[in-house]
Amino acid sequence: MGIVGLVLPIGNAREAAVVKDINVYGFENLKQVANFLNQPDKYQPVIVENLLEKEQLLTHSPNLKDVKGQMQGRRALEIAAAGGHNLIFVGPPGSGKTMLAQRLPGILPSLSFPEALEVSQIHSVAGLLKDRGQLITQRPFRSPHHSASGPSLVGGGTYPRPGEISLAHKGILFLDELTEFKRNVLEYLRQPLEDGQVTISRTRQSVVFPAQFTLVASTNPCPCGYFGDPIQNCTCSGRQRENYWAKLSGPLMDRIDLQVAVNRLKPEEMMRQTMGEDTAVVSQRVMAARKLAEQRFESEIGISCNAEMRSLHLREFCILDDASRNLLEAAIRKLGLSARAMDRVLKVSRTIADLAGDRDLQSNHLAEAIQYRTIDRMQ
Repeated sequence: MGIVGLVLPIGNAREAAVVKDINVYGFENLKQVANFLNQPDKYQPVIVENLLEKEQLLTHSPNLKDVKGQMQGRRALEIAAAGGHNLIFVGPPGSGKTMLAQRLPGILPSLSFPEALEVSQIHSVAGLLKDRGQLITQRPFRSPHHSASGPSLVGGGTYPRPGEISLAHKGILFLDELTEFKRNVLEYLRQPLEDGQVTISRTRQSVVFPAQFTLVASTNPCPCGYFGDPIQNCTCSGRQRENYWAKLSGPLMDRIDLQVAVNRLKPEEMMRQTMGEDTAVVSQRVMAARKLAEQRFESEIGISCNAEMRSLHLREFCILDDASRNLLEAAIRKLGLSARAMDRVLKVSRTIADLAGDRDLQSNHLAEAIQYRTIDRMQ
């Protein structure tokens, strides 16, 4: 807009000064402002140093090497981080679903300066930016309780404020025990998951908040928690399991790209002393895959990862050979996949190919992506 300087209350000066190429001055009263306007050379703008370092994120995030076994769960985390895909873990109590989810932030790419600015703006509007003058450098990880209401998720109030999904912008929204959430509350997620934003309409105004987040969820496979468990028998009837999964609508599940079964560790796995791959090692592979996607979408506005691809991108970047086409058609018939679910499979396939460094989609990439439709196979 051509503005080169701002005069603000002293309490807001450091927060505004994180923006580059603009001078910010903070004053306590209008008398000081008048003095500044008369003798501007006597005053210095507020200077704030902000370093966005990946090391900060790695230091504060739980490490993947602490997770024993769970190779499929670890692989799903890597794919979700590389492509920005939504993810759900399904397994019995104590299988490590929450432990896995909490380690996703550490392998995500660090926030760029524009992203950090967006995230900090949202938290400032919500009144949560405690250290004014410091950008939020870590990707948000929001984990609302299953008793949360719809407005607490999407935002609201007389003067609308961001909800949990906006506070998770550019980060992760973790819904533990997904089936314990009320169905009508979960339905609020459908539009933001598709559009990356949420619109809140009130009598006086309509507000649009950004909500571009990765959804990570966990749930038991049935009410008792042990359906399919090789150690403990399930005590639920077929009707009970059916009612249990009815809490999650088809349109919502279509929007979850990776549906992963997490089984309890075997005794020998629990006693194993060897450590898994370190977060830093997995993060390097994620960054390499993300760079391939960035190069692919270099000329596209608003697209930075494979999960954000639209139909025209799928036609251009997810070309299938005859073997892959037949494989996908068979999966659609067997699993009853919708058109949206099919698109999600293709997006995951593209990410798997990027992690392998392959330019073209191959049938093995597609086969792995289809394997991550656990819930579709359980229905």
